[in-house]
Amino acid sequence: MKHFAVKYLREEKLPTPFCPGCGNGILMNAFFKAVEELGYRDLRNFVFCSGIGCAAWIPSPHFMADSIHTLHGRAVPVATGIKLMKPHLKVVVIGGDGDLAGIGLSHLIHAARRNIGLTVIMVNNMIYGMTGGQVAPTTPRGIKTTTTPKGNLEDPIDVARILVEAGAPYVAKWTTYHVISLKNSIKKALRKKCFTYIEVVSQCPTSYGRNAGFKNPSEMLKWFKENSITYEKAKKMGRDIWKKKIVVGEYVDIYREELTERIRMEDLDYEN
Repeated sequence: MKHFAVKYLREEKLPTPFCPGCGNGILMNAFFKAVEELGYRDLRNFVFCSGIGCAAWIPSPHFMADSIHTLHGRAVPVATGIKLMKPHLKVVVIGGDGDLAGIGLSHLIHAARRNIGLTVIMVNNMIYGMTGGQVAPTTPRGIKTTTTPKGNLEDPIDVARILVEAGAPYVAKWTTYHVISLKNSIKKALRKKCFTYIEVVSQCPTSYGRNAGFKNPSEMLKWFKENSITYEKAKKMGRDIWKKKIVVGEYVDIYREELTERIRMEDLDYEN
């Protein structure tokens, strides 16, 4: 029997180019499981946008769907244009932390502020994995990279918390260890008519794991498990806990009127 996800994949593009032990496959499986449980028999109602980086290769060329592989950091504005022109489609952005939290962070913040109906999934492997293992804006302090051989001296940014402050109605953060919770968040995000953001802290055994002292990908998953704390617990603790632990869970889940809905209502008022 074929795996359920095969119907969503371009089989001629398999196997993927991802390194052994990469967390991108875990995310792909979780996404397809969410789509399957929501009752989608195919991806004809979806459009996927991605920029440059390892995670950007997840939808394009692997998904059996319409996709746009655009410039580094520019997936969100391209997806915004699609959603404005075709508001009935599920427009999904999948990218890495270098793509979305580095060069593309301003686009991400403004998409959250506008509440444009995109689902953005950021794979946070804490490194620029595809281009040689350079330090990223999400690299933990002290970690050695090819551009910080003595250890990163900077504190990482917390994209999930930034987007909460920017006004995103739905923000969640998980690791590749928390695969069931991740799948459930993807299902919830795809049901919502608003801007939704899901961050996936993922293992990169090739560029990050070796420099951080992990022997294999399973050690990284174990570290995710042991060093994660729920958002509800973190809120009751001091500021330092956000730097020491991976804070997982739903950061916010509220209702806000989505941008294309506001545009549609304004157009109807104008016509009347």
